[in-house]
Amino acid sequence: MKNGLVDSLSRPGGNVTGAALFTAELESKQIELLRTLVPAATTIAVLLNPNNPNFPNQVVGLDEVQSSSGTHLSVYKGGAPAEIDAVFAGMAEQHAGALLVGADPYYVTVREQLAFLAARYKLPALYAFRDLVTAGGLISYGNSIADNYRKSAGYVARVLKGEKPADLPILQPTKFDLVINLKTAKVFGIQIPDKLLALADEVIE
Repeated sequence: MKNGLVDSLSRPGGNVTGAALFTAELESKQIELLRTLVPAATTIAVLLNPNNPNFPNQVVGLDEVQSSSGTHLSVYKGGAPAEIDAVFAGMAEQHAGALLVGADPYYVTVREQLAFLAARYKLPALYAFRDLVTAGGLISYGNSIADNYRKSAGYVARVLKGEKPADLPILQPTKFDLVINLKTAKVFGIQIPDKLLALADEVIE
């Protein structure tokens, strides 16, 4: 709604409907998971893509998380490979204790670079998408993309049968996936808490 694509979640109007990701709204839970994983971290770096239209909303959301959680968050902008290289060096210089990689499709395309740099600088990182963990990242927490695909397929069928997208409410996420890469945890020398392992939907060994 903030980007003006729909009038409301319940009645989107126009010719647009579907299943929302609400990735930015998960930042509070993601920070909580990082604090559980790396309790000694006094500063958590956050990597965001300034080219994403949702960037201003992400920053506002992080300000709210910082105020409510008492966690010091430091935002870094990276929207190109060279920028990402530079900001990781900056995070290391500023002694960031952990990293949250913002929800952005672009970061999926550079997942190997992100995983490599996180390992190089020994920076435990949490991602929004599973693909970054299968590429060697440490942990991810976010909406289940597979579940969203299934929901979207159901809507396609309804539209093909004659229903109007304007009358179909935007589906809100109900399933969230926590994925942990134990191989990467060993590289970092991190012992994953049992309570996180118990919550995990997938553990890569």
